[in-house]
Amino acid sequence: MKVGFLGLGGMGSAMATRLVQAGLEVTVWNRSAAACEPLLALGAARAGEAAELFGLDVVISMLADDQATRGVLLDSGVLERARPGLIHLSMSTLSIDCVEALAAEHRRLGLAFVAAPVFGRTDVAAAGRLNIVVGGPEEAIEHVKPLLEIMGQKTWFFGKDPLSAMAVKISGNFMIASAIESMGESVALVKRLGVDPGRFMELMSSTLFDAPVYRNYGPQIVEQRFTPAGFRLVLGLKDVDLALSAGKSRNVPLPLASLLHDVLLEAIAHGDGESDWTALAKVALSRSGQI
Repeated sequence: MKVGFLGLGGMGSAMATRLVQAGLEVTVWNRSAAACEPLLALGAARAGEAAELFGLDVVISMLADDQATRGVLLDSGVLERARPGLIHLSMSTLSIDCVEALAAEHRRLGLAFVAAPVFGRTDVAAAGRLNIVVGGPEEAIEHVKPLLEIMGQKTWFFGKDPLSAMAVKISGNFMIASAIESMGESVALVKRLGVDPGRFMELMSSTLFDAPVYRNYGPQIVEQRFTPAGFRLVLGLKDVDLALSAGKSRNVPLPLASLLHDVLLEAIAHGDGESDWTALAKVALSRSGQI
């Protein structure tokens, strides 16, 4: 199976590395060519332009956002030149509108489109432990299953509509942001009341909230370890805005998402946009005069 990989940011690079190290024939492309160099050293090939990848068997895209995705995949016309039978595995977190546009264009051209956004940070991607949410034609998903198994620990099928997978991803990210905000406010409260935040978080994350989000992010918030960023706060704002946009398109009010949007903006205004998105918790401490 000849695989093309578009987008070599932190996540994309880690995922593409897994595929190359597994012995697959991988050709990569990135808008900044320098990002390709580590993959080339491992044995990947480099495409001169994105369109070259669409002559392969499978193209995986892990582009930063809607703008990059539309620019590389829709506005450029590369899909028009795709090989018949191509499977496109889109693993970026995108808006509902963008996914609908991609799905429509692939249908028009007779190409298989699978949305496969992921849960996990760069270290999880490097370890091949991502949870991958897929939506699309079952035959196409079965064909790319070996690739998904290299990149992730489990693949979660949510139906034949690519939109379903993205709905899960957007909603899941909204839940994570909500958890970070609640931890930040709770830590600010117990600290002001004279309780050791570390002991509080140890109790919560090992009993009532014994889950990865609380176990991993809780200590970061308590210790204020916001750099280096595993997931930048500005991207957290992007993801909360994706939830708000999806809710608006389907008449679903999301008052908590609106609150998170404003708190994230406040954090960015205070210079934390490039910090880890757990720096969202600093806002509660700042508002209460504790930092």
